[in-house]
Amino acid sequence: MSESTSNSTTPLHGVHVEAGASFTDFGGWQMPLKYGSELAEHQAVRTSAGLFDLSHMGEVRVTGPQSAEALDYALTARVSAVAPGRAKYSLICTEAGTVLDDLIVYRLDGGGDGSTGQEAREFLVVPNAGNAAAVAAALTERSAGFDATVRNESSQTALIAVQGPEAARILAAVLPEAEAAELDGMRYYSARPATIRTGGEAGEIAVLAARTGYTGEDGFELIIGPVADRGVLSTEATAVWHTLLEAAEGLGVGLLPCGLASRDSLRLEAGMPLYGNELDLGHLPSESGAGNAVPLKTKEGDFVGRDALLAAREAGTGITTGQTIVALKGTGRRSARAGYPVLDGGGHRIGEVTSGVPSPTLGHPIALARIDVAFKDAGTELSVDLRGKAEPFTVVEPPFYRRAE
Repeated sequence: MSESTSNSTTPLHGVHVEAGASFTDFGGWQMPLKYGSELAEHQAVRTSAGLFDLSHMGEVRVTGPQSAEALDYALTARVSAVAPGRAKYSLICTEAGTVLDDLIVYRLDGGGDGSTGQEAREFLVVPNAGNAAAVAAALTERSAGFDATVRNESSQTALIAVQGPEAARILAAVLPEAEAAELDGMRYYSARPATIRTGGEAGEIAVLAARTGYTGEDGFELIIGPVADRGVLSTEATAVWHTLLEAAEGLGVGLLPCGLASRDSLRLEAGMPLYGNELDLGHLPSESGAGNAVPLKTKEGDFVGRDALLAAREAGTGITTGQTIVALKGTGRRSARAGYPVLDGGGHRIGEVTSGVPSPTLGHPIALARIDVAFKDAGTELSVDLRGKAEPFTVVEPPFYRRAE
């Protein structure tokens, strides 16, 4: 395992440079912030499709007869109940119950009890970029008592996402006919092997296609690798990237490369938390808007952090700091930003904003904030101190945006 540094670049870095992207440091990675207009990139995902390089994300493979049991112990989710070909959102907590990371677990094997080679269990854990090494280390430590192997494949893997209403049509255009026909049948939070027909020297490229995403829209994440040779990985990722763009052009469908700026506004409209903003090592899941990811009432067996989380829940609300994450809708024109104070009706500070943007889709400011639980109910009128001026915000039920089915 190797820690990422501020000089870490993805296998698609050259593509982004050629496309004129502006870059930002994110989790120790140089990532495209935007290619042109972040508003145009946001709107492309809502109305047509956007293309994202997510290769900074981690990929940790867990295999072996007791890999499911090892992950049951390591994570808050009951991973052993995940069906083959499906995925599960989960948290990995510390012994104190705070959040080390939030992640997605994909079950890749065909089922069975793991007693034979044909039934060997296999899972792919996808943690956040800056936490990949820490998560891999924690999984290795927590699986020590189980017949399971943990491999951090983050540096050998690329991840490309195509998100938006036209995502399925674009992806179908680059798959073999039989695979394309099965695409509509893929459920949300499912994954299956797929073959990208690049039409160039790279030929056909095997990927794991997952119907997951972080934008609030339909879409797919394509995991390429593991490929040990960095040059080969870059070649394959570049071929997939350009193939998707060319397919969209051939269909007459708009597909824009999108950076982290639009990814952030999209995920915030969808009410999705970001590690380092809403989730961190200082707060329990119930204090971070992620309490539903800890099924204490239904998950049998021990897992790391269970005692602390159970004690907090039995003490009352499961909130020990007296604060929790809420969604805020601005009724003015100015946007709240992370770190801005949240005030009650009397002007007293009751918390602070964790994420905030002007919503391109809804036309008004939105934010997530950690505030005192006494003010968490929807309809509560508050304000945010925007550099010396109190602007009105109202607590609402998340998400801010929900796509039409």
